[in-house]
Amino acid sequence: MDIQRETLDVDILVVGAGPAGLAFGLHLAELVKKSGGVVAMPEVVIIEKGSYPGAHSLSGAVLDPRALKKLIPDYLDRDMPYEKKAGRDSLYYLTENSRVKFPFMPKPFNNDGNYIISLNKFTGWLAEMVEAAEINIFPGTGGIELLIEDNRVVGVRTVDMGLDKDGNPKDNFEPGSILKAKVTVLTEGVRGSLTREACTKLNLDEGKMPQQYLTGVKEIWEIRPGRLQDGEIMHTFGWPLPSEDYGGGFVYDMGGNMAAVGYAVGLNSSNPTNDPHFRFQQFKTHALVKKIFEGGKMLHYGAKTIPEGGYYSMPRLYHDGLLLAGDSAGFLNAQRLKGVHLAMESGMMAAETVFEALKKDDFSAATLKTMQDIFEQSEAAQELYQVRNFHAGFEDGLYAGMIQAGLQMITKGRGLVDRRVVEPDYEHMKKLNEYITDRGVNAVKHDMKFDNEYLFDKLTDVYHSGTKHEEEQPSHLVIADFDICNNQCTEEYGNPCQYFCPAQVYEMVEDEQNPGKKKLQLTPSNCIHCKTCDIADPYQIITWVVPEGGGGPNFTNC
Repeated sequence: MDIQRETLDVDILVVGAGPAGLAFGLHLAELVKKSGGVVAMPEVVIIEKGSYPGAHSLSGAVLDPRALKKLIPDYLDRDMPYEKKAGRDSLYYLTENSRVKFPFMPKPFNNDGNYIISLNKFTGWLAEMVEAAEINIFPGTGGIELLIEDNRVVGVRTVDMGLDKDGNPKDNFEPGSILKAKVTVLTEGVRGSLTREACTKLNLDEGKMPQQYLTGVKEIWEIRPGRLQDGEIMHTFGWPLPSEDYGGGFVYDMGGNMAAVGYAVGLNSSNPTNDPHFRFQQFKTHALVKKIFEGGKMLHYGAKTIPEGGYYSMPRLYHDGLLLAGDSAGFLNAQRLKGVHLAMESGMMAAETVFEALKKDDFSAATLKTMQDIFEQSEAAQELYQVRNFHAGFEDGLYAGMIQAGLQMITKGRGLVDRRVVEPDYEHMKKLNEYITDRGVNAVKHDMKFDNEYLFDKLTDVYHSGTKHEEEQPSHLVIADFDICNNQCTEEYGNPCQYFCPAQVYEMVEDEQNPGKKKLQLTPSNCIHCKTCDIADPYQIITWVVPEGGGGPNFTNC
């Protein structure tokens, strides 16, 4: 199909209107202003696949204001939205029927001076200031292809609108545009599709440890008065995960009888029936959690993956015409489970790099390497280096990981050894029969009655995410070979996609043409853009690409 595409030339193109991309825009505008005319304000365009800035922003989220103090020193005077100032912290080890409270809070879990926020609201607040700085934000605009010419990134092609399921133009067809830029800054979040393309084609992750991920599942509840103290923050580890799996839960008071509850599960589990949503619902049955949320009302739901590989998993941050920042580049502290402040700091580093490039009118890798240099000398690099082995320390299970974590606090992040995990998450998954032989059939049972009042099935939870997609469009979950799904994967792994997806996008149904057999049924309209499938598929034949602009979840107060 020969398509005529509009080409738009801009100075700077940012992909993703999250904390990193928005911090980039604000800081660059401030640097230009302070230059007193030495550098003219470039034309900056930020594209965002969500229907508005913040629509796809989901996080815990407890905000360390370190970056905010640098970016917007008077942030409180500017009515920065937050739900509560962080109050009492607690950490629990759970078994199925009991709990043990830590007598003291390890320093990484201390939240003095932090804020409990809705990342959805916080992102919207930043976006207003970015637009006030006369930077254009184009919501509902997804980047589908990285444009590379002579080994240099020159921009992005945006997704076509108005295609039917077979990829044919409908009456409302609008071809995607070619956005050309001197520098493209990728701040598209976890497992960004353009970042993945850049790493593959430009070898940005050469010599790096594979990124490691968790899938976090979260609900926002209206709870009965008095169930939580003002600004209370609770973290847990242990049950319902077996000791060999990595993850934990959280509860945050959000004020106004609102609270967030969530659970994160490592995607390096050997269990082919690893199901983050199921573990989350199990977590809610524990007496510690149930006494808080029982009798309340669930309002919102969401899920996202979390990049936890740390310092050794971060790709190179620059290339000719390209910079990476935020979750796209792995800016997250696995020990603290915090990344918003690091994302913002990385966006500011990118802005300082681009400012220098504008002064030189040079956007080559030699100049953009400044980003890497600034990072390596930064407080962010120091923070990430000191937790470089945290996630990797749990490779041998919970109890060995706790010993490693304690030693890392003493040895400034090293632990017993400087650990390098060489296998990506999906390679840890065992075949179903092998796993059952090792762990027993009970290890793969998912017995739970969902009443959809306190314990929710996946479809009911997805409804509360506000997810919407144009039904008649090509699937943005591209499966390279359905035959593998319906035969080889069924026999070897028992189709783990039906478990690890927290939105019931993947379901095994009766194959009418082959009685007695099942086939994979794909429902992309349920997708909440967590990227779990792209990461955890044992055959790596599922590729997440950007759907029509504006499609996906519409997180509220999340």
